[in-house]
Amino acid sequence: MSEFKALAEKAEKDFDLGEFARTVRACRSYRRFDEGDSVPEALLIELVDLARVVASGANRMPLRYRIVSSAGEREAVFSQLKWAGALPEWDGPETGERPTGYIVVCDAGHGATTPVDEGIAAQTILLAATQAGYGGCMLHAFNKAGVSGALGLEDASVSPLMVIALGRPAEEVRLEPLDASPNGSTNYWRDEASVHHVPKRSLADVLV
Repeated sequence: MSEFKALAEKAEKDFDLGEFARTVRACRSYRRFDEGDSVPEALLIELVDLARVVASGANRMPLRYRIVSSAGEREAVFSQLKWAGALPEWDGPETGERPTGYIVVCDAGHGATTPVDEGIAAQTILLAATQAGYGGCMLHAFNKAGVSGALGLEDASVSPLMVIALGRPAEEVRLEPLDASPNGSTNYWRDEASVHHVPKRSLADVLV
């Protein structure tokens, strides 16, 4: 264990960060879900309420949110998504593994800080979902016109920026040291047991 890692682990205990640290480490990108366990609409609303109060550049608050919980709208959104660019042989979650709720993050066009706000809000949503026992995946690879049309976003004068897919995770995701990557890249991979592996740089590597 590096000196930096030992100091970090000590601080986690000294400052009572254990529960938060566990939530952060459990907050992964999940792409397969238990489709029989729908995300409650009330939870989707609460996730948006939490995102609503986070920091916003110059407090412009350019983001709007569209909750998707009905089966028909979920199917319409799913058909517009592209999954896991690093796994080109995988076509996305099969029936029974698909998300059971979505939050579409939209831009109301109020400022240049929108990309920063989008990241802050999306991570807050996923951390809160993880704390509630759910999980999700931020998706930028989707047909924006298709999602906008399916959900009537043009009528609300907003444009979709990101789709956050949510559900009860039905896959195992493991963090790995970067040197464990089969080809030495930062790409995630799946093994023969369909366990999803995500390489991460060490603490010593990211401190400058």
